[in-house]
Amino acid sequence: MTSTETTSPGAQPAAGDRRRWLALAIVMTAAFMDLVDVTIVNIAIPSIQGEAGASDSQIQWITAGYALAFAAGLITGGRLGDIHGRKRVFLVGIGGFTLASALCGFAVNPEMLVASRILQGGMAALMVPQVLSIVHATFPAHERGKVFGLFGAIVGLGAVSGPLLGALLTEWNLFGLEWRPIFLINLPVGIAGLILGRRFITESKAPKALKLDLVGVALVTLGMLMLVYPLTRGRELDWPLWGHLSMAGSLVVFGALVAYERRKTARDGSPLIELSLFKVKSFAAGIAVQTVFGIGLGVFFLVWTLYMQIGLGWSPLRAGLTGVPFSIAVSTAAGLSVQKLVPRFGRKVLQAGALAMAAGVALYIWESERYGLGIASWQMALPLVVMGVGMGLIVAPLTDAILSEVPREHSGSASGLLNTVQQMGYALGLGLVSVVFYGEIGDDLLPPELGPAFVDAFQNALGWVAVVMGAIFLLMFALPKRPAQHVEGAGPEAGAEAEKEPALVS
Repeated sequence: MTSTETTSPGAQPAAGDRRRWLALAIVMTAAFMDLVDVTIVNIAIPSIQGEAGASDSQIQWITAGYALAFAAGLITGGRLGDIHGRKRVFLVGIGGFTLASALCGFAVNPEMLVASRILQGGMAALMVPQVLSIVHATFPAHERGKVFGLFGAIVGLGAVSGPLLGALLTEWNLFGLEWRPIFLINLPVGIAGLILGRRFITESKAPKALKLDLVGVALVTLGMLMLVYPLTRGRELDWPLWGHLSMAGSLVVFGALVAYERRKTARDGSPLIELSLFKVKSFAAGIAVQTVFGIGLGVFFLVWTLYMQIGLGWSPLRAGLTGVPFSIAVSTAAGLSVQKLVPRFGRKVLQAGALAMAAGVALYIWESERYGLGIASWQMALPLVVMGVGMGLIVAPLTDAILSEVPREHSGSASGLLNTVQQMGYALGLGLVSVVFYGEIGDDLLPPELGPAFVDAFQNALGWVAVVMGAIFLLMFALPKRPAQHVEGAGPEAGAEAEKEPALVS
């Protein structure tokens, strides 16, 4: 993402300077706001669909649009901070994120909401990469362990509180605004972060920042749009020919991206994608794992909330509370995997996580089929805990395992690319919901037929998620048996970014 060998044009805050802790609180709050925003939206999706009249494809784009914009701008956002100053770009990002949240909250139609969510994702791509870079530039090395521990705690809090906060805000229907407060709540937080950030954050830049690769960003974005857009619209339009041509054409665009990145590397050594990284077996396999993992999560989290709220007819609050055991299991298992299990058992912990997630999914399918529309929240607790434990065993140590054999000079680029491909996988998974979930639901269903149709579609989608977990288990054989220590420069960013993932997609 960004180089971790950073310097400040001015003096680094002294050890006794309290401003650095205020700066930490500001950037951590911004990171928390981004993490919670995703989970809040997930739980409110059925309410948005009902009140705003959004179509199935628009519902997918409310989440996928954010993920695509965030993924496409993530590496570029980090480089902009290196070049122009992390504080400056962070303030632009948090200001834009706040404005986009207001546009989401006051959207007059689904089209405006989708466009505002894409803008919000783009602004998050400017804001989020600066958080860890600012921490690295602000705190001396001996304090960073404590700081990254706090960051992990914030991530865990976001994973648990996001769905509950979204459920409460939607359920309360404040001022008759329905789902809109889930976005408007960002306004006071963002404004405060903007004002306080200008005062307390110390500016810093990278001594040798990589150049921007806007052509690479354009090709990545175009290729993903050509792949995901036909997937989300295909079912509604009866799978037209242009959709198939677009998806096939995306392969040509990705091929052109590889060719351009080779030329960019030879010309100035600052490509968007460092292709030499793929010569490292563990990294190439890790990219595949991250992408496939993102696809599985993208499918699961959207169909899960649709199943509970539309298929079973549950309220947002009940759905949010049902997900609490899952969030707690993820956070708990993530801490254990990094601190206790991976140092002792290595790669087997990650593979056990993939098998546990597959087992939890299979158990969920069995319970959904057995209890049908009469299933209770407590009956979902066991499969959700098993899935949460499995996910926790994977997400926290995965980035470190993938980066352990990457050369030190490329660790920052590798970390940024890993996070980018997982977000793109997540967006692709959201697009595939049209195929594996909505494709199983008939058109023009009568109200009594809606619930059973959603239950059947949920089971079908989870079957595909189980297949994805099996594929991840096999791909993990290419990872190192026992990951080496962090390469210098990759550790703090990689570890914290890896821990971020459960909150982004839960």
